[in-house]
Amino acid sequence: MKSLLSTLALAAVLSAPVAFAGPVADFEGDYREMYANYRTALFMTNAGKPEAAVKALTALEETFWALNDSYGTTPPPHYADDPAWGETMSRVGGLLEQAAAEAEAGDLPAAHETLEGIRDLFGSLHLRNDIASFSDRMNAYHAEMEHVLEMDLSKADVGMLRERAAVLDFLARRVIDTPPEEAIGSAEFDQLAKPFRASADAFLEATRSGDPEAVKAAVAGLKKPYSQLFLKFG
Repeated sequence: MKSLLSTLALAAVLSAPVAFAGPVADFEGDYREMYANYRTALFMTNAGKPEAAVKALTALEETFWALNDSYGTTPPPHYADDPAWGETMSRVGGLLEQAAAEAEAGDLPAAHETLEGIRDLFGSLHLRNDIASFSDRMNAYHAEMEHVLEMDLSKADVGMLRERAAVLDFLARRVIDTPPEEAIGSAEFDQLAKPFRASADAFLEATRSGDPEAVKAAVAGLKKPYSQLFLKFG
């Protein structure tokens, strides 16, 4: 009997791609729509544009709560065994409500910081379930970039800066070499990827030169090309 059950279980696993193709694809399509709105909300709250930020957050709320209505209590197949699925969705919803209230009150920096927590929650969800998306690779670059942007360059050790630059260079290569499906063959992706890649290159070269002014200029040039690529494809 045990052997029979094992055989049936194996058969179910082997047939799973066909069975799961629909619900997985449906969820991922809805998730990508929601996450595109998330990127816009993150960008607009950082840009200091109150009306645009509130509008972007409204669109994000609509798509997230629609996603939650469909999957909040019944996760899609690839998250079915995740023990913290419900908690994750609940916490995302809480942060979203908080960010919306902060934006309505005109506190865009606070709303932006609150929204950053959503990125971390979805990143942890992917990590727990052995899922690696293009957004995760963009977020890994972002986390390292933020470390660099927060550094006091007047006191930073050149060797440490060079190490940071090497890490960013590696992460930038991962982003460029593994684009999302919708970016394959896209001229717009190529146009946005070039300055992004160039900014990481410039930072690495500046740290190798040891010129403090070159390093300062290169660091100042990191955020914009990343943000533009993230907004469209991240």
